[in-house]
Amino acid sequence: MALYVLALAVDVRIPEAHSLKEKRSVIRTILDGARRRFGASTAETGMLDVHQRSELGFVVVAGSAGHADELIDTVERFVWSFPEIEVVASERHWMEVER
Repeated sequence: MALYVLALAVDVRIPEAHSLKEKRSVIRTILDGARRRFGASTAETGMLDVHQRSELGFVVVAGSAGHADELIDTVERFVWSFPEIEVVASERHWMEVER
């Protein structure tokens, strides 16, 4: 039996952020929403000191690859739904853990 771990890294641009405080307000809304709504683990993982860019990380764990893929698809659609950001790039990383 295996556990499937799927990580999503999303590079975003926040064009209207003119300070780190404004940027973090937008980022916090996205990360907290994904955590609460979809049970994903979330973090700001890069470009921490740049006020108009950020890298966001999301991780889900599931009992099947298909379920993990569905969860991350939903998280990615959620990220794309925010009009105040522009998604520059996204990348997925799989890990299978045998139990």
